Amino acid sequence: MITTRPATPEDVPAVLPMVRQICELHRQWDPARYTPAGDPADRYEGWLRQRAIDPRSVFHVAQQSNRLVGFIVGTLEKEIPVYSLKEYGFIHDLWIEPDVRGQGAGSQLAQAAIDAFARIGVKQIRLDTASANDAARKLFARYGFRPSTIQMLREMGT
Repeated sequence: MITTRPATPEDVPAVLPMVRQICELHRQWDPARYTPAGDPADRYEGWLRQRAIDPRSVFHVAQQSNRLVGFIVGTLEKEIPVYSLKEYGFIHDLWIEPDVRGQGAGSQLAQAAIDAFARIGVKQIRLDTASANDAARKLFARYGFRPSTIQMLREMGT
């Protein structure tokens, strides 16, 4: 059985290997866009610890028995002043370990994030998905997310 709960700073060491996996997967999909500088876990560690204690962030983990098998993390972001919306929730990452995919952990984490952002009072939640990530788009579409923009990239050479 998989359950979800808010993450604590003590969960961060178990989440960091998942961070490495999600970053590697994105790098494989589009190295020009997603190649990290150094070990991404080094950059995420302090940031995730802060998300775990920040009441205006969303950081939940999925657990099966005593093993963490997934996480979702989001923050509040400021909108540029030209728009009427002042801030929005932004989901940065969702990861489910491959051996437990299809068992509902992604759905539970998506709903947990939506509920947490609702408690904070945000009016809109956004996220980006890699163009190759059909599974993520299908998951989030089930929760009312829709395509909004298409980000384009042009490499300028080395």
